[in-house]
Amino acid sequence: MTDLVPPPSASGKSLMERVEDALLPLINLVFLLLMFFIVAGQLADDPLPELPATSASTEQQPPHADILVNAQGTWRVDSKTVDAQSLLQQLPEPDTQSPLKIAAASSISMADLETLLRTLEQGGYEDILLLTEPET
Repeated sequence: MTDLVPPPSASGKSLMERVEDALLPLINLVFLLLMFFIVAGQLADDPLPELPATSASTEQQPPHADILVNAQGTWRVDSKTVDAQSLLQQLPEPDTQSPLKIAAASSISMADLETLLRTLEQGGYEDILLLTEPET
């Protein structure tokens, strides 16, 4: 097994110089990892839309969303109730630049939400933003 710090007789350097030489690759590695995470980490440019419960206004209006899902699990697109067969025809084409927005009631069942997400997945939608209101 080799020593990380060479013995003093082989290098002719003092102990401090040898320790500094041994730390240089570690410093380079940490610097490269730091640069990688700075470049790889991305922040979203688009903030999340403001939900009605968090806004200062007193009027209740639903958030701008492509699909509204009420507590009973019915789906509404452009103020029209739709079913699984007609949902994909009513929605815009899947777009990689802007995700599909779903405004769901906080009391929706997980089974209803899973049915909707599976239908959207079959339609080719990959990016979906789920908007809910916090319970007050």
